[in-house]
Amino acid sequence: MSVPVDPAALAGMLADPTRLRAFAAVALGAASAQAVADAAGMDVKAAVRALERLAGAGLVVDSPGAGLAVDPTVFQVAARAAAAAKPDVDPASLGATAEQAEVLRNFLTPDGRLERIPAAHAKRLVVLDFLSQRFEPGKSYPERDVNFMLGQFHRDYAALRRYMVDEGFLERRDNFYWRAGGTFDIT
Repeated sequence: MSVPVDPAALAGMLADPTRLRAFAAVALGAASAQAVADAAGMDVKAAVRALERLAGAGLVVDSPGAGLAVDPTVFQVAARAAAAAKPDVDPASLGATAEQAEVLRNFLTPDGRLERIPAAHAKRLVVLDFLSQRFEPGKSYPERDVNFMLGQFHRDYAALRRYMVDEGFLERRDNFYWRAGGTFDIT
């Protein structure tokens, strides 16, 4: 029996609707293939196929006398693996200040992109300040260039652009943007 420690493999196993319904039925107490089929609204053959895949991945175990059960250790191992996969890139190598790096470490993927835009206002300001440093003071940028630059960090470049304008890091006129705020280094 192989236990998926890769969070993506775990998500992939549960991405199939039939396997997900079978897994949910077991998690809610279905202890046999027939009980899974009844609870998940599928035929027994489909339930058995889904349970075989789930058992092969270590998500479901069949204990003699107890029947089917979910193995929570698989999720614990996957969560630890995800936590250990924090950014391989050092935010300082991307030009972040020490203060910015402290916040960015929680939001960067291993390839240096933003995993998500922070919901907390103070953390979002740190991220926006970091992104504002990508724009040269005194230079204006057409919207497509701003979209491209922000898109290198997050797929929702429009939200980042809007936040940057709303928070005063960028100003906009006639589809052109320029840096209006943020920290900068005086050399």
